[in-house]
Amino acid sequence: MKHTLIIVLAALALAACETTGFGAEGPAYMPPSRGGSSTFVESDFAWATGSGSGSIDGVMAYRNGGTRYNCQDVVLAPETPWSRERMKILYLSTSQAVMPADDVRSRTPPEHGAEYARYARHATCDGDGRFSFTGIPNGAWYVITVANPIGGGTRMAVMRRVELDGGNERVVLH
Repeated sequence: MKHTLIIVLAALALAACETTGFGAEGPAYMPPSRGGSSTFVESDFAWATGSGSGSIDGVMAYRNGGTRYNCQDVVLAPETPWSRERMKILYLSTSQAVMPADDVRSRTPPEHGAEYARYARHATCDGDGRFSFTGIPNGAWYVITVANPIGGGTRMAVMRRVELDGGNERVVLH
């Protein structure tokens, strides 16, 4: 349950990210699935289990009016046909989204959450909302976090799709 929540939160954070250098077309590498997009296929995730030369330096900068937000855990989840379909369900988008975390949680399908969580990478936001991932293989990923309002308010899920091609990607979640 904790891993599923973390993945949901990280997916929400990714939607609010700003990236540079990548198009919205397809990922640099996303293996073909043996099943349909709603079929969870373990082998589709294999490309994301190794290490690579890519890195992500990010900051959670979401604001809503005068309310500032911070984050704790950031999830980096590989894009596969199954996870792309999951983002459509959770965030109503496959590129980016910011929406109330409770709304995302209410749409979270229970199936394959534990299996999916095995392929997620995690980072912790510092006091300034900064986070980083290193050693990431080339391909498309979803950066997800939950933006927590400072002083009370609605927790927001932020999701953003990023594409790595061996370089350092800067991501601003807003």
